[in-house]
Amino acid sequence: MRSPGSYWSGRTVVVTGGNGFLGRKVVQRLRDAGATVVAPRRTEADLTRTGAAHELLHGTKPTHVFHLAARVGGIGYNQVAPAQLYLDNLLMGTHTIEAARSAGVDKTVILGTVCSYPKFTPVPFREESLWDGYPEETNAPYGVAKKALLVHAQVNAAQYGQRFAFVIPTNLYGPGDKFHESVSHVIPALIKKCTEARERGDAAVSVWGTGTASRDYLFADDAAAGIVRAGEVDTGAEPLNLGNNREVTIRETAETIARATGFAGELAWDPSKPDGQPRRRVDAARAERLLGWRATTPFDEGIRATVEWYLANRAEAEAPPA
Repeated sequence: MRSPGSYWSGRTVVVTGGNGFLGRKVVQRLRDAGATVVAPRRTEADLTRTGAAHELLHGTKPTHVFHLAARVGGIGYNQVAPAQLYLDNLLMGTHTIEAARSAGVDKTVILGTVCSYPKFTPVPFREESLWDGYPEETNAPYGVAKKALLVHAQVNAAQYGQRFAFVIPTNLYGPGDKFHESVSHVIPALIKKCTEARERGDAAVSVWGTGTASRDYLFADDAAAGIVRAGEVDTGAEPLNLGNNREVTIRETAETIARATGFAGELAWDPSKPDGQPRRRVDAARAERLLGWRATTPFDEGIRATVEWYLANRAEAEAPPA
């Protein structure tokens, strides 16, 4: 249902990465609010290529750009493909920011990453801590590339008056997530493992790390609501955390997923594998104040919804990345 009187009615919006996990939810919200949305696939606009973003934005003349396109993956992927993670994310963002400036886009919303925060950031993470140290090593190439885009946005805002929002969501999950082992994050990876173990009748599931690390999980629909809202209001060029204000250990994560999938066996922790960042929870007060936004989906509910979607869509969920 469209909302003809909404902020987005009659606007043309480009969403890079609009066919991805989060992007599809942002696109749907914008379309429901009356926007005309252009969401090209990588085969139609490879933003790592010089000139592709310029052609896209000068051809469509959008009022807003949501830059969600990214090369991402879990700890395993970060370990085997750090160069691609750094370079592709840097190039896509750099090209999009400059094309938005030259095309006269009213506002550009850039998606950052919680992986940009220093390895040992005081919890909860506050935006002013972003530059207090180097990111956790397995996340650093991706995190540093995204921090460079924040600098780019801020200097363009200062020099050219280019309008931005830079949003930093915590660990996203939900229906539509990626479950292929080459790119899956902790929640889809554990859902797949526990489901398959239950089906085979396995006595145990191996889980990376010690279980003591923590994460702040954000249901993707909640994140999409905050991201769209960031395009509507004057946020300034300072980053905005989007989080659930709840710290969940990896052990609690695995136990919740085991219950939701019906796996009753042992969770066998493998401390030879990395934990990733030791603790993670963000302070979302700035976003709550400026956007009037707050995450609303309880963790147990979100996990149940994700498991149900996975069981009903396994071929799509487990498809290899394009």
